[in-house]
Parts: sequence; C-alpha cells; structure tokens
Amino acid sequence: MFDKLLTVESRYEELMARIGSAELQADPSEFRKAAKNLSELEPLVEKFREYKTVEQNIAGAQELTKGSDADMRELAHEELATLTARRDVLLQELKVLLIPKDPNDEKNVILEIRAGTGGDEAALFAGDLFRMYTRYAERQGWRLDVMSSSDAGAGGLKEAIVSIEGKGVYSRLKYESGVHRVQRVPATEASGRIHTSTATVAVLPEPEEVDIQINDKDLRVDTFCSSGPGGQSVNTTYSAVRLTHIPTGVVVSQQDEKSQIKNRAKAMKVLRARLYEMETQKQQDAIAKERRGQVGSGDRSEKIRTYNFRDSRITDHRINFTTHQLHDVLEGNMGELLEQAAAFYNAEKLKQASHVEA
Repeated sequence: MFDKLLTVESRYEELMARIGSAELQADPSEFRKAAKNLSELEPLVEKFREYKTVEQNIAGAQELTKGSDADMRELAHEELATLTARRDVLLQELKVLLIPKDPNDEKNVILEIRAGTGGDEAALFAGDLFRMYTRYAERQGWRLDVMSSSDAGAGGLKEAIVSIEGKGVYSRLKYESGVHRVQRVPATEASGRIHTSTATVAVLPEPEEVDIQINDKDLRVDTFCSSGPGGQSVNTTYSAVRLTHIPTGVVVSQQDEKSQIKNRAKAMKVLRARLYEMETQKQQDAIAKERRGQVGSGDRSEKIRTYNFRDSRITDHRINFTTHQLHDVLEGNMGELLEQAAAFYNAEKLKQASHVEA
C-alpha cells in the first residue's frame, strides 16, 4: 500500500511541476487534463503527507518516553496515545481513498422519480421526493433542469425526469436508486389509519456521446402533437418526439418543449443514459456472479428506505441506519443520510479488497 502511495505522491509532484510550465499552459486541452488529474490526486496526497507527519511525531514522542524527566515522560505518553489514534484514523481514510474510483462519480445524472403502489398517496410521496432532491440540489449549487413531468393533482407526481449537473453529482446520489416506501395517514383518511405507499427512484449517470454510440439505423423516430392533461392539445404542430431503440426496445418520449429539435435532444439525453445504465448493469451482474455473498448493489429493485411520518423516522434498510429527522431530510438536508450510505458501501469495498489481497 505504501509503495502505491509513494508512486501517487511522485506522480502528483510531476504534475505540479508540469502545470506551471509554459508548454502546458499553451495547450488548453492538455492543461485541463493535467489540472483534473492533479485535483483527483490531491486529497490522497494531502492525507498521505499528514500520515507521514504523524508517524514522525510518534517517533519523536516515543523517544521522549525514554527520557529521565518523569513529567516529560507522562506528557509524551499522553501525546503518543493521541497521535496513535490519529494515525489509525488516517490509515483507514487512506485505504478508502485508495479504493478504485467509480468512473461515473464525476458525471451528471438523469434522476427519474415515479409513483409506485398506493394510488394518490404514492403520487403525493413521489412529489415529496422530487422536492427533497430539488432542495438538496439547490443547496449543493447544482444546476437542475426538469426534462419532463406528469402531475397527478394535489401536489402529486406520476413521474418526473430531471437532469442534474454539478461537481460529483453521481458520487453523491448513486445510492438513491431503488424503492422508497412511505408510511403515513393520508389527509383523506377519516379513521386515521396508516397507509403504506411507494415510489421508485432511478439515478442514471449521464454518459458522454463517446460512452454510448447510437446508430441511426437502430433508432425509430416518431413525431406527434403534444397533449396536455385530459387530452387537451398543447399545440397543433408535430413537436413531440418518441424515440425507440430497436435492438433493446427502450422507448423515450419527450413533449415539454415547443420545438421538435429540443424535444429530440432531450429524448436522446435520456435514451443514452438508460442504455448506458443497461450496459453498466450487465457488467455489474457479470462481476456479481464471481463474487457470491456480496451485499446488495443498491439497484432500483431493492426496497432501500422507509419514511415513517408518525415517528418522524427514516430507516435505510440496506445499511441498518435510522434517523428521526424526517421533516428536515425532506427539506433537502440529506447530507447525513447520503454520507452513511457512502461510508457503508466504501467499507464493503474495503472488505472485498482485503479478501482479494488475502
């Protein structure tokens, strides 16, 4: 592990020397690539350097524990205990930082929310989730674009598809995919009985065009008139677009824009994300077959979380984590919930890496 860390530090120093050179600054493309590599290596290098400093301080404290001054020895022992604890924490953090990065972590995402079982209550819950993610995205300073939505009345949603752009969006939201369950008394329930409803969330990394190539011959394009609620005509031009990817049967429709060109561009964005997810899932399934007994991957088929309004409780079933800050989380304060999931899956990856090394 330490050989690898020394290699990373050496690479970081090379990049630092190069990035200030006139040659690199004259080539914007190469400069951006070097700057990106530098920013990716920086957290690991800074942590490694702190670890080395702590190791040096431990060596110094150990020497002081051998001295003749009793008071100094006692202070040295106290410092040694603090430094040793810090070293252990740093070692664990270094192991996490050395886990191979998910190549999708820095990608933007297509977020899809759909009402599940539970009728109107499920649609209201889908609306709650939509507002939760919207508020969280705003707090992060991310750019959010509602690509399409289908209202269900009374603030509910049948479906919403949203594009979210920003730094590390997928890395933060990737464990949100799955079935979300709500337990609460509907406003229309006179007897006060708790109902259980669900909504599904899919977080799709948005691929670059080079990641997913779509041949024109594999695509059927249909155009039709956009329609609003109750079949009302939104406009009389054929601006709505339906794309069918013939090899996979994936269908995407888009009608929110008045321009057919804009609707097609948005539909292609969603189609590319869905095809990319299918390809990624195939690869993950192949790996899973070789790794029996691994934990759930957090995919959309799993019931991942329950939101219990009576107890103001959210329980994440995958990681056995509970918080009683339900209303705070629904206002977009999702930090703790997302960090707990990320920490759990990082720990699982560490276990797998240790098993492979053993």
